[in-house]
Amino acid sequence: MNVFLRVMGTGVSIGSGLLASRIIDAIWKKDTGKDSPKQDDDMENTLRATLAFALVSGAVSTVIRVLSQRGTQRAITRFTKTRDLV
Repeated sequence: MNVFLRVMGTGVSIGSGLLASRIIDAIWKKDTGKDSPKQDDDMENTLRATLAFALVSGAVSTVIRVLSQRGTQRAITRFTKTRDLV
């Protein structure tokens, strides 16, 4: 069952990462009026905008990864406690 919970934790992490990416892109577009720098290949974005987007994206992805790992660990601990009680 631990393998199932770990796979489920990975799935939740990936899903929440994709959702957060879409949210960050929408917020970036609303605030700046331009698409996010990750999609442009024509070098029209400034270095400042690209670095700001990278910092925000990195921070959000780190928070999502930590929260999903903690949630998975909590679920595994809860499952092993209830299994020991049965």
